[in-house]
Amino acid sequence: MAEKHSIPAAAADQFVFEALFMTITNANFDDKKISNKIREGIAVRENLRSALVDNGIAIPEGAPDPAIWSASDQQAITNKSLLVSILNESNEDIRSLKELLTYGVKGMAAYAEHAFNLGYTDKKVYAFMHKALVATTRTDISVDELVSLTLECGEYGVNVMALLDKANTDSYGHPEMTKVNIGVRSNPAILISGHDLKDMEELLKQTDGTGVDVYTHSEMLPAHYYPAFKKYEHFVGNYGNAWWKQKEEFESFNGPVLFTTNCIVPPRESYKDRVYTTGASGFEGCTHIPDRTDGKPKDFSEIIEHAKRLPAPTEIETGEIIGGFAHNQVLQLADKVVDAVKSGAIKKFLVMAGCDGRMKGREYYTEFAEKLPQDTVILTAGCAKYRYNKLPLGDIGGIPRVLDAGQCNDSYSLAVIALKLKEVFELNDINELPIAYNIAWYEQKAVIVLLALLYLGVKNIHLGPTLPAFLSPNVARVLVENFGIAGIGKVEEDVALHVA
Repeated sequence: MAEKHSIPAAAADQFVFEALFMTITNANFDDKKISNKIREGIAVRENLRSALVDNGIAIPEGAPDPAIWSASDQQAITNKSLLVSILNESNEDIRSLKELLTYGVKGMAAYAEHAFNLGYTDKKVYAFMHKALVATTRTDISVDELVSLTLECGEYGVNVMALLDKANTDSYGHPEMTKVNIGVRSNPAILISGHDLKDMEELLKQTDGTGVDVYTHSEMLPAHYYPAFKKYEHFVGNYGNAWWKQKEEFESFNGPVLFTTNCIVPPRESYKDRVYTTGASGFEGCTHIPDRTDGKPKDFSEIIEHAKRLPAPTEIETGEIIGGFAHNQVLQLADKVVDAVKSGAIKKFLVMAGCDGRMKGREYYTEFAEKLPQDTVILTAGCAKYRYNKLPLGDIGGIPRVLDAGQCNDSYSLAVIALKLKEVFELNDINELPIAYNIAWYEQKAVIVLLALLYLGVKNIHLGPTLPAFLSPNVARVLVENFGIAGIGKVEEDVALHVA
């Protein structure tokens, strides 16, 4: 209503993507921070209402008095009873689609916040987020309306990923093929995890010349691919693997760890005092570094001084891994790739993007990669790559058999690559390309990637290790019948299916 009447609502836009990001999988476990965010939301809502009234705009009849509304909300927060349960929806198909839409918007919020931190915004994306959230509260909404909104969510998922891609590349240059050290040096160090590149930039600037090295962890690995970060001699390499191994690896790292976003795991007491959070992340008892104010950078001095007092990391592996194959780099290799396909040297590309997790069933992806024929190439993004990015899979005519595009949000690069190959090979349908999709999912950002791919017309995507539990039988059937969505099976059978 505010935007309809030209009343500024930037605070509401920012609140929505920040609040959604905060509640994404494994981002924030700090009750106080979440309660404060709810209070902030109430204040944003009441300020908008007051602005409407001050501008002579009638509030819809039946809307509660703001003073009463606020008082009841504040009491609910105090009692920790401000809960909106999706299980209140009795129709399982409506419930399933509302969850699918909610998780898609949460993933969208993560990318919107990263772009916002770099100064890039999109009012149309924010407007859709508001629209989608309102739809999830409706009791009269139909299945058809929700299906349409879910596909629209995929469209805006593509838009927000494109926005973030532009924000990252305009700010730090296009990722380029890079060998990343996985060993250690003898200096004290900070391990940075999560996804936010603005935090990475500010940490590197503030640690420069201090004698403190910086290592990436998990989804921060792709920071090494950006030209702007390569000038820092103390930006040493990547330490460890996917998020779920952090308890063991943080013990041996010895220095402080900075979480910029998800994926934090409740830390052990033995290293909890070395864990710092910032942005959307949080954990009760860990030091939280405040957000930027008045255009000034975050202050990382406390974690830097902490690092100086601690020993250097304990080495857990040596060698290098290669990455940096986002769309710009791959398109520079397009002639080489096309020649390899035309000559038969490359028979198939396998998109194996997504999330990793601790369940034993995810060993499937390592075995799948190992058993792929030598004439196949894996396109990956997200922490799923840790299941196979250190395997000796070799190359095809100088093209590595694992092409890592970057973080989960860099799945956009994989879509750009596919669309470009479609153009190069003069095909009418993206599904005619020699590309198969075997994607691992875990959290909400994987949902928005899936919806984006569906919007782009990609079919026959396989999801594992299990299909999302929030898909009702009818919703799952729609996805199967209309888009060819399927689960995974036995490795040998799936390899044969995908490379046929």
